[in-house]
Amino acid sequence: MEHHLEDEARERARIEHELEVARDIQLGSLPEGVPTLEGWQIDPYCQPAREVGGDFYEFYQLGDGRVGFVVGDATGKGVPAAIVTTATAAYLGGVAAASDSSPGEALVLANEALFARIPANMFVTCFYAVLDPEGASLTYANAGHDLPYLYRNGDAEELRARGMPLGLMPGMSYEEGEVTLAEGDCVLFYSDGLVEAHASDGEMFGFPRLGAFVAEHGGERSLRNLLLEELYSFVGDGWEQEDDVTLLTLRRSAARG
Repeated sequence: MEHHLEDEARERARIEHELEVARDIQLGSLPEGVPTLEGWQIDPYCQPAREVGGDFYEFYQLGDGRVGFVVGDATGKGVPAAIVTTATAAYLGGVAAASDSSPGEALVLANEALFARIPANMFVTCFYAVLDPEGASLTYANAGHDLPYLYRNGDAEELRARGMPLGLMPGMSYEEGEVTLAEGDCVLFYSDGLVEAHASDGEMFGFPRLGAFVAEHGGERSLRNLLLEELYSFVGDGWEQEDDVTLLTLRRSAARG
């Protein structure tokens, strides 16, 4: 009996250690600061679940003052997911910096690299966008990730672009979209840990609620914090966070009069 309890305690300690390692890998790979761009406000947030779920975000300084943004999520949990997300973020950064790849071209290259290197049962969803701060244009491509919302004049619209998750199949192409951001416009990038969060009665936070919230509050500078407050009041006390929650807002500041 004593041996059995010792074995259980050892196993528990091993699992706890793995969870800590995964969290350290994930948090260690998130960027320490955010790009400072005159006329733009960038506000990221990432809260790993106890069993790390593979979320990541990253910024890339590109040529001509452009900045790349990526928000992504690897399937699986724990150490393998944390390592794959770190590799994906680093690889996309290398591709983006070494070539003048558009977001769609960068995802094509990342897909081939991941397909060759990650386990067959894993894949990565990510949304990759490049901002030209001078021209206020945002070019983007999507590898199977939840669609960001663009807040504009009291409305929330989805930024759509078709594309398969990275690492599933070789030879994929990625549709690109482009939008010009006016003063006061804001884009919300997020992961499925937000929309799939459950209240105690089993109800899901869901896309309709998120879209309506962005339409109502997207004009406020503190959109990220307001959304987190809404999430925490929805799930209630004692929430067991099942998946990582990642948010990133990009806002074009209103002109100072």
